Amino acid sequence: MQFLIERERKKEESCKSCKHLSVLSVFAAIDEYKPQDATTNPSLILAAAKMPAYQHLVDQAIKYGIANGGTEEEQVANTMDKLFVSFGLEILKKVPGRVSTEVDARLSFDKEEMVARALKLIALYEEAGISKDRVLIKLSSTWEGIQAGKELEEKHGVHCNMTLLFSFAQAVACAEAKVTLISPFVGRILDWHKENTDRKSFEPHEDPGVISVTKIYNYYKKFGYSTVVMGASFRNTGEVKALAGCDLLTISPGLLAELSQDHSAITAMLTVEKSKACDLEKIHLDEKAFRWEHNEDRMAVEKLSDGIRKFAADAIKLEAMIKEKMLSVKNGQ
Repeated sequence: MQFLIERERKKEESCKSCKHLSVLSVFAAIDEYKPQDATTNPSLILAAAKMPAYQHLVDQAIKYGIANGGTEEEQVANTMDKLFVSFGLEILKKVPGRVSTEVDARLSFDKEEMVARALKLIALYEEAGISKDRVLIKLSSTWEGIQAGKELEEKHGVHCNMTLLFSFAQAVACAEAKVTLISPFVGRILDWHKENTDRKSFEPHEDPGVISVTKIYNYYKKFGYSTVVMGASFRNTGEVKALAGCDLLTISPGLLAELSQDHSAITAMLTVEKSKACDLEKIHLDEKAFRWEHNEDRMAVEKLSDGIRKFAADAIKLEAMIKEKMLSVKNGQ
């Protein structure tokens, strides 16, 4: 999404890519920065679900879950899906573009279940009058997740946003699967290098997350892949500026506030012309090659696993909260 607000149109030519806002709990940020799209994840949903302002969405989701019957596990699952979609619907009232809604991270290694859950989410959006074209289904960038994305795109016309992406192997596999969009995590790559090397600070052009996304962008553009590159998980505005020109960037409200006060000229660092001239060779990755190449990147292996575990942990916390509230409703409290 555009991190530039309307009064800063002079910067739009060099930063037209920055049009994705990672925000849920503070809808005021959407009103202020007017992004094109917005994204959610289990951690954001959990935080928002605890806020009094959104209890009506939680209550509505619980009623839906109970009304659809089944076992307690099925009721909770239906409530979770409804809650994720309900927040998505609130966001779509405020953005003209698309919202990303994430499939449960605990399904990250089960292709068929990811496809089924994604189609269920899309059905809930369509029941609410929202076309699937306004929704991006977020899937973990495991081999299974990438293949789920391929099937959703090819067979069902469902657009996918591949998240928790840290390695070049993941990016190549996503491009070959022809998914709509990838979200390589800039800041989390930087975090890993600070924690696991002697280097504790990096200039933007040396930032390992920036270098990773730059390589992916150049590879996609050099070889004409249609998959959109959306840099995500930024730690500072230097990273954002270093990736100016990228297809999309998803930026937190805090960094958007900093950028709105920065009136310096911004130059497009990534361009299709530069990409065409870069020294990269086209490669193909089947499952065996993917698993090996990804495994060779220790940072990517650790950050992907860590990301899945953390999102899964927040999903479990959200489920526990829902079970407690559901029990109260059933008991007439």
